[in-house]
Amino acid sequence: MTGRAIILVMGLLLSINAARAERLIVSVSNHRVTVTPNYSGEELVLFGSVEQDAKVAAEPGNYDLVVTVSGPRADMVTRRKERKFGIWINTDSRQFLQVPSYLSVFTNRPLDAMASPEVQRRQQLGLKNILLTQRVGTDYADVVASDPFRSAFVRLRSEHGLYRESTSAVTFLTPTLFRTGIPLPAEVPIGSYDIEIKLLSKGALVTKTDTAFEIVKVGFEQFIATSAKQNGWLYGLATALMALMTGWMASVVFRRD
Repeated sequence: MTGRAIILVMGLLLSINAARAERLIVSVSNHRVTVTPNYSGEELVLFGSVEQDAKVAAEPGNYDLVVTVSGPRADMVTRRKERKFGIWINTDSRQFLQVPSYLSVFTNRPLDAMASPEVQRRQQLGLKNILLTQRVGTDYADVVASDPFRSAFVRLRSEHGLYRESTSAVTFLTPTLFRTGIPLPAEVPIGSYDIEIKLLSKGALVTKTDTAFEIVKVGFEQFIATSAKQNGWLYGLATALMALMTGWMASVVFRRD
């Protein structure tokens, strides 16, 4: 086969693949969640569709979806406690560097049924495959999912509803239309949240897209937070004066004549 013929064949294959390319179209029910003093949590809804070429027939069960929601990043510490001399004390610790304060993974079926372990690791599918960088001595690295500090960190965050993984949370309403809920607990961190949606077919990544939302404080709580951040010394002075006033009022009320 001549070079010209090879180029023509490659061009034809590329055009066929482009004609069959899928595209994700997604949206979230609320892009701005407001937190008030009586906020007790809520659930957002992510919905979307797989846009196909008109010539490509949609078949039930042809697609898999992995939705990963990650919240504001921060440094966190996990400590190991041991009982010594009758009391519990901290004996070791591990610092996690710029890890998500909120992390949830939602899929339409178990990850092992969707892709091989190699694909899961490469695409960071599932909590055990998402990078959680730690400071290990003088090194910075992620470790195996069975590492005791990593396991304890994920478990503690999960107990507060801040880390979760659900393998039946994504529902395909039709072969190409889907939805999932994103639960937000009462102690959800304030900040920006990223949503990454990955579409797989027959164990391989087809395409991906992303969207986002934010969580903000409103009302008196926001006023306090803004004052503390922008006018730290005034906030400290006001807090000290309030403490003095409270103490004085208590001495007056409970004074014994």
